[in-house]
Amino acid sequence: MSIMKKILGGAAALAITAGALAADPAIIFDLGGKFDKSFNEAAFTGAQRWADETGGKFFEIELQSEAQREQALRRFAEAGANPIITTGFAFATPVEAVAPDYPDTKFVNIDGWMPEVPANVQMIGFQEHQGSYLVGMMAAMASKSGTVGFIGGMDIPLIRHFGCGFAQGVKAVNPDAKVIANMTGTTPAAWNDPVKGSELTKAQISQGADVIYAAAGGTGVGVLQTAADEGILSIGVDSNQNHLHPGKVLTSMLKRVDVAVYDSMKAGAELATGGFTTLGLAEEGVGYAMDDNNASLVTAEMTAAVEEAKAKIISGDLEVVAYYANDSCPALDF
Repeated sequence: MSIMKKILGGAAALAITAGALAADPAIIFDLGGKFDKSFNEAAFTGAQRWADETGGKFFEIELQSEAQREQALRRFAEAGANPIITTGFAFATPVEAVAPDYPDTKFVNIDGWMPEVPANVQMIGFQEHQGSYLVGMMAAMASKSGTVGFIGGMDIPLIRHFGCGFAQGVKAVNPDAKVIANMTGTTPAAWNDPVKGSELTKAQISQGADVIYAAAGGTGVGVLQTAADEGILSIGVDSNQNHLHPGKVLTSMLKRVDVAVYDSMKAGAELATGGFTTLGLAEEGVGYAMDDNNASLVTAEMTAAVEEAKAKIISGDLEVVAYYANDSCPALDF
């Protein structure tokens, strides 16, 4: 299923024979690796589902450095891959630069933004604040201390968007609750630093947090592990992470990156491009995870409250303020 990578003189060069891909789709995973148990892994799950259902094949690469972004895009395009799917906001600029040079190739970027979307590019985003609001409500209802935490990955507006929705959900249940928020860092390394995630978790626990929501990619694995070790609850993100620590993960805020990838591969060369697609609660693009691993932690009262809020958000009777609205949050100071 994967292409080979060669390391030449310290720079990664993709070993692709021109024409070898024969219009098969390709996916480029962001830094942190496809098995980060979170965002990238959700994307891989969607690609694998498409392959399993269709018998098709896709090509992939896990980036090792920022410098590989544009190189990977061009090599896949030159080899005939179509569509080429990229995961993560950091791909928006490289895709914007590369796409005009390959007008017959369709590109997808998940989580990014462009002022003007090229005709052969599709941008896919999510209403993360809506799903985060729901898990924030659950956190407040599960907390015994009245203090909950949020640990983000790289400090960017997207992750503040998660944290803002979470804080609004917490405050909706308990206006007096305290929400502690920390970011792991300011560079892409923040997505894959479970040790730092563990350290931040311990620091928040020392301040009274007994439920902590991690929106930090691979870093979140450290958050969930430490929360379980220290006897508090955690909340996973993107993929369903409940199974990582059964009975210790309250829920996971699902961001259906898998669906976005699956649908893009299924559409293939017929994929609609030239604009934005946004997936929220109404489109089942975000949500919260329930399974045997967390059933004992979620009360009927929690479920009823969250489902009521979900219905109101979908109907428009309840608005969760987006951090993007004016780069601030009514419920949390970052």
